[in-house]
Amino acid sequence: VWIFGYGSLVWRPGFEFTSSKVGFIRGYSRRFWQGDTFHRGSERMPGRVVTLLEDCGACTWGVAYEVRGEQIAASLKYLNMREAVLGGYDTKLVKFHPQEKDGGEPILALVYIATPQNPSYLGPASEEDIAAQIIVSSGCAGHNIEYLRRLADFMRYFCPQAEDKHLFSIEEALISILPCLCYTEDSLEET
Repeated sequence: VWIFGYGSLVWRPGFEFTSSKVGFIRGYSRRFWQGDTFHRGSERMPGRVVTLLEDCGACTWGVAYEVRGEQIAASLKYLNMREAVLGGYDTKLVKFHPQEKDGGEPILALVYIATPQNPSYLGPASEEDIAAQIIVSSGCAGHNIEYLRRLADFMRYFCPQAEDKHLFSIEEALISILPCLCYTEDSLEET
């Protein structure tokens, strides 16, 4: 079984896997339209995390993880709690296209997507409003800024040829609000 991650799963899958590949799926755009009251926010101040929006001309980059044998049941149990129960995501099968030139045919992968029917779904907002919400939100997995930073870093370092205007516009808006913010490998520091 292959599992496609396009948000925090790209840097913290949280389950054992046999192999992983960077690549993309077609027909979806990544958007910071999902509320998070557990991992990156609270009931009082929900964070903003990504979901996928159907968009026929778009593609979303991420990581596909291959799970085998006993890894399958363990990973699906873990992801059901992390993504479905706590996150409010539904599952779909998508065609994943590996980045490698010799990656072969597309792979069918399981993906978790939050829909507008989800009670934590926040929907669209301006990049500035999303950045402002991210700045003030923190949950048990860490600050919402870290989530945005790690996702932007993944795109910069692993998919430099790909565009994600929504993601980088939010990052730019956040930096314009907090110009003294410096990114480091493991933490956020103020200078």
